[in-house]
Amino acid sequence: MRTNPVKRKLREGKPSFGTWLSLGDLYATRVLARSGFDWLTVDLEHSAIDWAQAATNFAAIADAGCVPLARVPEGNHYLIKRVLDAGAWGIVAPMVDTVEQAKSIIAACKYPPIGNRSIGGGMHAMNFGTEPAEYYQKWNDEVLVILQTESPLGVANAEAIYSLPGCDAIFVGPNDLRWQMKKLNEPEPTDAEFEAMLDRVVAAGKKVGCPTGMHTMDPQSALKRAAQGMQFIAVGSDLRFMTLKAAETIKAINPEGTQKELAKY
Repeated sequence: MRTNPVKRKLREGKPSFGTWLSLGDLYATRVLARSGFDWLTVDLEHSAIDWAQAATNFAAIADAGCVPLARVPEGNHYLIKRVLDAGAWGIVAPMVDTVEQAKSIIAACKYPPIGNRSIGGGMHAMNFGTEPAEYYQKWNDEVLVILQTESPLGVANAEAIYSLPGCDAIFVGPNDLRWQMKKLNEPEPTDAEFEAMLDRVVAAGKKVGCPTGMHTMDPQSALKRAAQGMQFIAVGSDLRFMTLKAAETIKAINPEGTQKELAKY
């Protein structure tokens, strides 16, 4: 059975870099899976990707030697079970604010006696190059459980959440975190206030020995966060790569034309 190299990198204190898949397009996924990223996350939270598309993408990523992950729409047992049975090697769970939420998510990712994931299927084992029996025995050591911190409440509970057994890394959703910092009748959160919140996340992770990370939009920002101590770092997305290159091309051939707004992810 194959082992999870991203989990090993995180344990060794090394940074890992990946990107987000918003399109669900098999051709684009196959290309990116061979490009050198450590992992690719199929985004089922904010993209119109169905279960069959997701399963095909997980398989294509795994077959290319990359690690397939899924961001679930919500950290509940049903959704986690579906993506893991479809062949994801781990999950990214959004909006994790409390210890109770985190414990439930971790349990849904693990087979008994550690967790409560249901036994069944065979597609998951194929992506690890093994049979279901071996997969069931070794899965708990290979699954990657990434919990998202996206609110001041999540930051307030950071040490308690990050220190839970089975939490492999924390991933900041920067847009949601910044928006959740807003208060009625008060100015927008400043860059300094946002960076201070991120510093609290990194400090909590270092204190309890849990890797942290976040979504960035360009390589320079990704390297900056790695230098800050983050290890699970996303750089853009398939959609962003396409729109950036398209905008660059349009600007070159029609510099006087109207430039369209770029996709942020």
